[in-house]
Amino acid sequence: MTITIRDAAEEDIPAIFEVRTSVRENHLSVEQMAEMGITNETIRQVLRKEPCIWVAVHGDHIVGFSMADAADACLFAAFVRPEWAGQGIGRRLMERAEAFLFERHSSIWLHTDGSSRAAGFYERLGWKRMPDMENRDARFEKHRPQTSG
Repeated sequence: MTITIRDAAEEDIPAIFEVRTSVRENHLSVEQMAEMGITNETIRQVLRKEPCIWVAVHGDHIVGFSMADAADACLFAAFVRPEWAGQGIGRRLMERAEAFLFERHSSIWLHTDGSSRAAGFYERLGWKRMPDMENRDARFEKHRPQTSG
């Protein structure tokens, strides 16, 4: 199995939405995302502004993606199709997004459902859970590794 992680392109947007709507946990429909202001056009605008979305590709198929908000130091999204879970794809997508954010910030963050499988995944990747927020949401933070010099 060869998975390539690369910068997303505008033509990847439909597949990114397919991945996002394929997940069981933290599922959102296209309509729900549109209500939140997440549409093909808003994603296109984000991509044109800065390369901050990465896709995991197997052959011609996008099987996962991650997305970061550079201005806010936030890891905005990381999703893998359920049938591809547990193969290290999420970890690789997270590494790409974290590296991007750490080029710009010394501390980065994300929100997720504190009781989700994703919360445990982030903890295994070294993210620290902050005090719980409302509605079971949890904020996680990670600090740039210190380099010895």
